[in-house]
Amino acid sequence: MPRFTFFIGKGGVGKTTVSSAYALHLAAQHKQQGLLLSTDPAHSLADVLQLKLSDHVKRLPTAAQLWARQIDPDRQIQKFLTHERDDILALLNKGSLFTRDELAPLLDTSLPGMAEVAALLAIHELLDSDYDEVVVDTAPMGHAIRLFQMPEHFARFLDVLETAASRDVVLAQHFGGHVQREPALDRWARMVERVEAALSADGSKLVLVTTPEPFSLNEAVRSAAAFQSSGAKNRISEIVLNRVVQGKTGCPHCQRRAKQSLAARQFLRRHFPQAKVFTGEDRGSPMLGVSALRALGAHIFEAKKLARSVIARPANAQRSGRAGLQAGVPPRQKQKGGESHLAMTIVAADAFHGANAALKRRSTRPAKNANLFELVPANWPQLETPLTLTVGKGGVGKTTISAALAFHHRRMAKNQTVTVCSIDPAPSLDDVFVTKIGDTPRPVLRDRKLLAAEFDAIAQFQQWSAQLRSRLNDAMTGEKRGVHLDLSLDRKFLLALLDVVPPGVDEIFAIFRILDLLRSGARVVIDVAPTGHALEVLRTPDRLLTWARLLLKTLAAHRTLAIAQDAAVEIATLSQNVRELAAMLRDAKRCRLMLVTLPEPLPDYETRRLLRALEELKAPLGAVFVNRVLLAAGRRCARCKLAAEWQAASLARLRRQLKDGEILVAREFDEQIAGARRLQEFTREIWRLK
Repeated sequence: MPRFTFFIGKGGVGKTTVSSAYALHLAAQHKQQGLLLSTDPAHSLADVLQLKLSDHVKRLPTAAQLWARQIDPDRQIQKFLTHERDDILALLNKGSLFTRDELAPLLDTSLPGMAEVAALLAIHELLDSDYDEVVVDTAPMGHAIRLFQMPEHFARFLDVLETAASRDVVLAQHFGGHVQREPALDRWARMVERVEAALSADGSKLVLVTTPEPFSLNEAVRSAAAFQSSGAKNRISEIVLNRVVQGKTGCPHCQRRAKQSLAARQFLRRHFPQAKVFTGEDRGSPMLGVSALRALGAHIFEAKKLARSVIARPANAQRSGRAGLQAGVPPRQKQKGGESHLAMTIVAADAFHGANAALKRRSTRPAKNANLFELVPANWPQLETPLTLTVGKGGVGKTTISAALAFHHRRMAKNQTVTVCSIDPAPSLDDVFVTKIGDTPRPVLRDRKLLAAEFDAIAQFQQWSAQLRSRLNDAMTGEKRGVHLDLSLDRKFLLALLDVVPPGVDEIFAIFRILDLLRSGARVVIDVAPTGHALEVLRTPDRLLTWARLLLKTLAAHRTLAIAQDAAVEIATLSQNVRELAAMLRDAKRCRLMLVTLPEPLPDYETRRLLRALEELKAPLGAVFVNRVLLAAGRRCARCKLAAEWQAASLARLRRQLKDGEILVAREFDEQIAGARRLQEFTREIWRLK
């Protein structure tokens, strides 16, 4: 059985980059066979490696014995069902009043949470492989924790199926006869036991990736506690503190980051005294491609200095002391004859695919016949629709933008209530509002009309299942003869099913909670999970509608039973509510999506895919926020100048893709945006990219 090394961490900390660097370094050092596996539904592994990847393994060029693979959840689930479908249907048929033909369409319908199920199935397949080590690039923290909870969920579901199989046993005992235990149950139980053993084996380990920012460090501590309570047997044994700035520098911005990096090391020593800490330096350039990543692996895990040859610049960017974005005029300051603005020259094409991309400040007036863009001061947008969702890659600042949108709207609309909610399994609204945020909306920042909540989907599901359990107990009682015996067994099966917390419960119950909030009449801002799972949330209403239609059709055959009648009424009501939300998510007058990104290659790649997906979903896009832009890079700081060149290239690419879209630029602040004063400073300025 191979060893498993899981890289975990908050979105945007460089998990994919560091896990790839580790795998390449390991392959070069030990000449072993390894697999680099991505379980994140919004895969960035291909972007980091600069290769095309799929659900089939691909050998990496120039790497000793290393392959890479990105899991396709739909393909993995379908492959499992191809082999196990008949046994699953047979067991479910035994345990309920539904027939195989009635159950089959439900089994074919996709539901949220399949990414983690697919990852578990893929890990099981790998247990008999010839790989010496499997390096797993996991989804952002909340969903990585859910992956480690999957064996327990599977085990509970097996209990449900065993309850279903016991129907034949009970009937045989009642009427005479003998029934053997279902062999499929033993097969699946062994699968779950093997995967659970692999996740907690002595040779396997958890590597936490974080950055020196306080939000990232705070989430690292919360995540470590959550992993221990989730059932993960292994503790975090190694930590990579990524994007560290060290050494003396004359750049004030980098000096502050160096102090922050030093404080972060002390923080990690205090909170993770048993873990070995590695550091990865931020040189202002992304690490893309096999060669650069292998060098990064040696830098992080052997403390070797990064060679100049792997410090990349945007292809053919102009080497100028003034390259990058330079904000010469404060946003609120006016010039003679009109608004101040920042002119930028973008030399055409795609910096990330080998073409030119250079940006250079010229003057406060754009020259003629130049491919110019301008940054002009703008106002923060108000919430024009009842529902606003912020979406984007992990770590780009979605929570900050969500809080800022709600905070700014309250300042502008004194009589309106705004509720900002996180449906991310690893929320961080409490960091922004500097107070403990719970499951129920509560006032924050001493403003009774500014409310915040972090939804606890598991608690919500358990409350719902307790209510349903009570109703089932009342509805399904009777003597053990004839149909009453059938109902008694159905009751046992359904009650067992309610003990299972289904994967994707956060996506499902997020939909229910959003509906409740909208009925209150408040403006609602939803801080959504990172890209892959955000798309699952947006697809959930349509999937629930499909399930509701199938369930109603199935229940129609049993309409003489009171429990079936009650269930049909509940499902019909749910269907009507979900249909309303599904329509709202496509209505620009009632809902807007704010996309948040960073001016860096990996967020840039993912943003392009996300924009295409939103277009396919017909989701109404509002503004695109480009966060943490260096508007005043130090002219003598090589790191800041290089970072600014990459940022400029990313902005150019985004402007070309969104020709008519509104792109708002927020500059990088030296301090974390937390509390009323910082939010006020943050929302005091914003730039529009023309």
